[in-house]
Amino acid sequence: RMSGKSRILVVEDENIVAVDIQDRLENLGYEVIGHVVSGEQAVETALRDKPDLVLMDIMLKGDMDGVEASEHIRQQLDIPVVFLTAYADSNTLQRAKVSEPYGYILKPFEEREVHSTIEMAIYRHRIGRRLRESQLWLTAVLKSVAEGVITTDMEGYVTFMNPQAETLTEVKQVEASGKRL
Repeated sequence: RMSGKSRILVVEDENIVAVDIQDRLENLGYEVIGHVVSGEQAVETALRDKPDLVLMDIMLKGDMDGVEASEHIRQQLDIPVVFLTAYADSNTLQRAKVSEPYGYILKPFEEREVHSTIEMAIYRHRIGRRLRESQLWLTAVLKSVAEGVITTDMEGYVTFMNPQAETLTEVKQVEASGKRL
């Protein structure tokens, strides 16, 4: 990224609200890469433009609401989504929770709240990505070690076995995983 600014996609079907959000985000130093009005457009634009974060209204007109769009984005891309909503009924929040958002901003909102929520989401996402990369690296190293390696959780349940450990124990990891050592 040349500018160093976080790039944000705004998904909001009320034009006046979207323009206000865009102005506020730009005042806070973010680059708004676009504004779309439907869940389908959100997924399509996120796939094409790969923003750093999607600010997504939960209630959108059309066949796909913000929760469903967020789920598609999460499954296909590694991009954090922050929900923006005026609706906080428990059913909607329960559905939203399942899509693993990086935060919620309730309308009407304060710029301070938007800024801190976006910054925390981007930070948490970056740390999560580093952790996943470290886990992949560690798994690759442990699989290539010549000795048998078995790891367990604090209670002694098997969490990992490398191929050498499978050969020595004559038990596959899929069979041993979750069982006591």
